[in-house]
Amino acid sequence: MRYEEFTIEGRNAVIEAFRSGKTIDKVFILDGCQDGPIATIKREAKKQDTLVKFVTKERLEQMSETGKHQGVIAYAAAYEYAEVEDMLKLAEEKGEPPFLILLDNIEDPHNLGAIIRTANLAGAHGVIIPKNRAAGLTAAVARTSAGALNYTPVAKVTNLAKTIEGLKKQGLWFVCADMDGKPMYQLDLKGPIGLVVGSEGDGVGRLVKEKCDFVASIPMKGDIDSLNASVAAGVFAFEIVRQRLL
Repeated sequence: MRYEEFTIEGRNAVIEAFRSGKTIDKVFILDGCQDGPIATIKREAKKQDTLVKFVTKERLEQMSETGKHQGVIAYAAAYEYAEVEDMLKLAEEKGEPPFLILLDNIEDPHNLGAIIRTANLAGAHGVIIPKNRAAGLTAAVARTSAGALNYTPVAKVTNLAKTIEGLKKQGLWFVCADMDGKPMYQLDLKGPIGLVVGSEGDGVGRLVKEKCDFVASIPMKGDIDSLNASVAAGVFAFEIVRQRLL
């Protein structure tokens, strides 16, 4: 299902959006605001486990498209989020070992959209993103994914490390993309796998990296030190594809 409205401004509009069941990615509230409607918004956000950020008036003014935000702006998801279980079911239906792509610290919507597009073309069964420090399924992500969001499920989880632990119990093993790893061409990447990719700047967080079974790198010949995150995800994803075809 697709939502037409991505940015919702004003107290009543945000309360209505929550109550109508829309998936709200983030709510930005004017710092120090504590009246009745704001308390209601905070309560609804807590129920949905939506991220709430308190920001300055200047920040809200910059974000506002209508100039009538009344101290609150919400970002609604452009698409419905899936559950991790849906992805495993999808793999089972296709008779394939699960192949999931997990993203840590990917905050650029264009990178996220490009990775979802890659995931679809590489036959991954889903993409998992964390709730914090991550781009949500915004209109920009939808555009960059070039339609892949209609086919590739994306799940949002509170804790990426815990999610990895749970999936390990279901038979998946995890490879973390990192420049300090073993060259990926030396690794056996077949079977039920989760590929974990981080941003160029921060890479994969320490706790998440520690949960991975292997750390793998892309052998590079150039003079600069890293690939764009979506390009790196593509190189890894298609090495997994190549090994599955052998």
